[in-house]
Amino acid sequence: MKLNKINVPMGYVVMGLITSIALLGLFSSNTAQAREPYTKAELADQHNQLIAVVNHGYELWHGSLASMSTNGLACGNCHPDASATNPATFPKFQADLGRVAPLRDMINWCIEVPLQGHKLDPDSADMVAMEAYASYMNSGHKIDLGVDKQMAPNKVSGGRGYPWKGSGIGYDK
Repeated sequence: MKLNKINVPMGYVVMGLITSIALLGLFSSNTAQAREPYTKAELADQHNQLIAVVNHGYELWHGSLASMSTNGLACGNCHPDASATNPATFPKFQADLGRVAPLRDMINWCIEVPLQGHKLDPDSADMVAMEAYASYMNSGHKIDLGVDKQMAPNKVSGGRGYPWKGSGIGYDK
């Protein structure tokens, strides 16, 4: 069998050769390497940055940003120590919102409805701080529903609905 000679312009041959050499060099010299483990100093710096953001979230959670509330309430009134926020369960369907939502949308709903405030920019450092605080406070902790506290007998010594003897004067007769 006789092969026919194909006439290929020299420019194409040179370009193909250059491309082949370039690709070979790229693949042979650019081997992927894993990053070295973080040093103790890097880990300490990362932890300090996280704690600073969590502390900012704590301040926001307890009312440090006036625009988040117009009625004197703060997130901590309903969710002390970020209780009942369950950040690990998000995103999930939220009946109040009528859709599946991330934690930040629920935080904004709480700011706008119960607190009657102005919502946070979802991409802001303040929102990251709120999420960081809720996540940090709930990480590694058992979720306490408070059932034991609700079932314990109340020791009430006075107040509305408490049985008392009237004085016999005026309205309480």
